[in-house]
Amino acid sequence: MTIRKHIEDREKTILSEYACRSVNSRGRIKAEPLCTVRTIFQHDRDRILHSKSFRRLKHKTQVFLSPEGDHYRTRLTHTLEVSQVARTVARALALNEDLTEAIALGHDLGHTPFGHAGERVLNELVPGGFRHVVQSLRVVDSLEKDGQGLNLTHEVRDGILKHSKGRGPLLAPDADSRAITLEGQIVRLADIVAYVNHDLDDAIRGGVVKSQDLPQAIMLEVGDTHAHRIGRMVSDLIEQSLATDGSCICLSEQMDDAIRALRAWLFERVYEVDAVHIDFVKASRMLREIYIHFVENEQAFVAAGGRRFEGDCIEVSVADFIAGMTDRFALALYSRLFLPQPWRSL
Repeated sequence: MTIRKHIEDREKTILSEYACRSVNSRGRIKAEPLCTVRTIFQHDRDRILHSKSFRRLKHKTQVFLSPEGDHYRTRLTHTLEVSQVARTVARALALNEDLTEAIALGHDLGHTPFGHAGERVLNELVPGGFRHVVQSLRVVDSLEKDGQGLNLTHEVRDGILKHSKGRGPLLAPDADSRAITLEGQIVRLADIVAYVNHDLDDAIRGGVVKSQDLPQAIMLEVGDTHAHRIGRMVSDLIEQSLATDGSCICLSEQMDDAIRALRAWLFERVYEVDAVHIDFVKASRMLREIYIHFVENEQAFVAAGGRRFEGDCIEVSVADFIAGMTDRFALALYSRLFLPQPWRSL
């Protein structure tokens, strides 16, 4: 009996009846031999963790563009915080931690440089629009490993695609937008629990707001410190889900309202204030110019490192290239393309 089989047998005894067990996975797009040591979801997690797109998250903006301080979050640390919150909830509910972790680690692989500013500008420019959730799935399906993709399981791919909320409801409003596994539904909520807390923490660290600026009504519900806020949100999520016998993932009405109020407050007082927003206006203009330049000049696009895959139009190829950039790569590329360079003798 293989080690993987031992783990799969253990899942049958320790996981909830509502968990997605590894042996019940719908499988991969392309069939392949199973690992003798890892379950299928462990294997997915490791593929994501070792991917180039995962490593690039460390130099992608979360809220503050290229912050000089060492303690501000990046897209990578956001991803790790989402994973930690999601795994805590999954363990408490006796769900599949490996599946939960794989979805959490892969959920933002398609995010652009400069946060949502990059996503907005590509959405305006690319025919048919651009959404980072769809791009994350495209990364794992088609772009990683020089066009081979990671060949992930159906459950991980589904969770990645359905994690995003924008400014919409925290809980998916219908079956079509809801992850097919409870593990995927956990990641959707863990994402916002992580970002409203760490974005507020970074905004306080950066002097954009003060802790006492948070409205009293929100503080009373979620707490007055970073640790209290995360603790209360996670506890509410676990307790309310257990109250349904663990068959669905949910929040109390009061906590749902409080988290949405905190998100709205962050948009008003952090994300859209001039001190933060003006740099993203500049970043959007820069990405727009790069996009137009490459769409109009395919030779320059390929020379800069862009790739063309069969069946993709130039607009999609350029969007793939830009979405995969780190902040610093985009800044250096823009400088090289559009700014005068110091003369170097031949």
